[in-house]
Amino acid sequence: MIPRDRHVPERVLLARHGQTEWNVEHRLQGQLDSPLTTDGIRQARETAERLHGRGISVVCSSPLGRALRTAVIIADRIGAELVQVPELAEVHHGEMAGLTWDEVDQLHPGAREQRAENRYGWSFPGGESYAQARSRAREALSACGWATDSAPLLVTHEMIGRMLRAELRGLDAGQALALRHPHGVVFEIERGVERIL
Repeated sequence: MIPRDRHVPERVLLARHGQTEWNVEHRLQGQLDSPLTTDGIRQARETAERLHGRGISVVCSSPLGRALRTAVIIADRIGAELVQVPELAEVHHGEMAGLTWDEVDQLHPGAREQRAENRYGWSFPGGESYAQARSRAREALSACGWATDSAPLLVTHEMIGRMLRAELRGLDAGQALALRHPHGVVFEIERGVERIL
């Protein structure tokens, strides 16, 4: 069991899982899952090669299949220990998980407009908001900090990734929501400064 006291590492590497079938179909995944595509597996392998030899001893992964598969590919290649951290799971999309936005409009009329009014505080029906996910991001960073004395690699998702980066960089809600994390990109954040590896 990893202690949950606050212990955020000074340097963190952050990777998003490889592309999935639902990414291609523009479906909301949330905490449901979809397999990596051939491109997604290639992205994971290329990320592993880019990180090989950088001294990463621990990979902290979301327990969701798409992130875990990506993390296993990376950890195996770089010879790192793999630790699953439940708090790294994607923002919970509740009843909208698995749907396209067109299907959301049909099944939840007006929801997109409500979301646009307060994107940070709005909760997916039966799921969570970015604001709620940000507190999970804090816990995840602490858990990963306790897992290693060196810089951990976190393998996670785009939406929770925004909250992780916001915490590490001291960003407000608007700045956090403006962030993007394409597949195959690794961010290094050290003492609040972010760069792409």
